[in-house]
Amino acid sequence: MNSWHSLHVKAIEKIHDLGLLGLRLWVAQEFLGAGYKKLSGGIHAPEWFSGLQFPFPLHFLGPDLNWVAAGLGEVLLGAALMLGIYSRLVALGLLYITFVAIYTVHFDLGWTGWNQIDTEAGLGFKVPLMLALMLFTILTQGSGRYSIDERFLSTKKSLNGLDRANN
Repeated sequence: MNSWHSLHVKAIEKIHDLGLLGLRLWVAQEFLGAGYKKLSGGIHAPEWFSGLQFPFPLHFLGPDLNWVAAGLGEVLLGAALMLGIYSRLVALGLLYITFVAIYTVHFDLGWTGWNQIDTEAGLGFKVPLMLALMLFTILTQGSGRYSIDERFLSTKKSLNGLDRANN
């Protein structure tokens, strides 16, 4: 019985934080793709974006600067999240970008956007809300052991109260 328990503990330790790695990689590629799409379109905001009402203090920046800032933020923070660099702070930044996206673009689609992700008017808020929940998980749980945070930036050397050897 003890050997089964020991095997179980070893297996859990081996796969621990793989879920956080998968979550980080999935969220990161979503933001990298969105940011790349914005930046590859040029520095001028498209017409649909120019008519949006941005929350304070972003409404002072104007549509073109908001467009470029959103694109750069998504690419830079997405890359940092993928690598696991300052993941909690990065998740907070991406949560802000997501909040602004929901506030300005996605929320007006209401429940239609919830039940069907794509509508003729664009994306509803289902996908951004799911991304926000994933980012909240990273914010509260950290980046996990498969990250630069854990390898080089963290002083935490324990897992669930048990000391673990350096890999």
